[in-house]
Amino acid sequence: MMIDLALLPLYLTTVVALLLIPGPDMLLIASSSLSYGRKVGVYACFGNATSGLVLTLLAAMGVSALVAMNPMALELLRVLGGAYLLKMGWDCMRSGTSDAPEITQQGNVAKLLYRRAVLSNLLNPKALIFFVLFLPQFVSTQLSASSGEQMLALGLLLNVMGLTFNLLLVALVGSLGKSLLKNEKFRTYQHKFMGVIFFALAIWLLASQVKSIA
Repeated sequence: MMIDLALLPLYLTTVVALLLIPGPDMLLIASSSLSYGRKVGVYACFGNATSGLVLTLLAAMGVSALVAMNPMALELLRVLGGAYLLKMGWDCMRSGTSDAPEITQQGNVAKLLYRRAVLSNLLNPKALIFFVLFLPQFVSTQLSASSGEQMLALGLLLNVMGLTFNLLLVALVGSLGKSLLKNEKFRTYQHKFMGVIFFALAIWLLASQVKSIA
């Protein structure tokens, strides 16, 4: 057994509560679904899940804890993440109406949003600290599995629940975006809308205070 069944109900309840709290990941997924449709939103979901798997592996191996204890490393991550988001926002703002993807030609945009979702989450030091502080709380000394193995199992469960929640969000928001994509006026400002979202995420990240756990 990789997860203590006595702690599982509390863990599941806590994860659900965390998923319901609006955050930068939810904003990125919802806005991409609204701006470009469900397909792009689904790719953004899988991008977020991919970064979550990477952070889970790093937390299980103890690598993320070492980074989280280094204030300079956290500050570097924060600056790089903010700069990357600003660049994405600027690229979107520079895009013209002619760059807006057709509904039937969203493959490239979907892959682009996938990569952006992966990198924006990996470059967010708060996401790394979250995995370092949250998962160990549910590691049990009553199991034969090591703490790393338990954190891996807990992280995988968290990612499965997060992906499911985000896909439901895409289904809901994407239904609204489908009608917007057929609106020529909306398509004129399609990239601009995403640019504003990326700028907002950059400001949120750069203005936040990230403290080490040392």
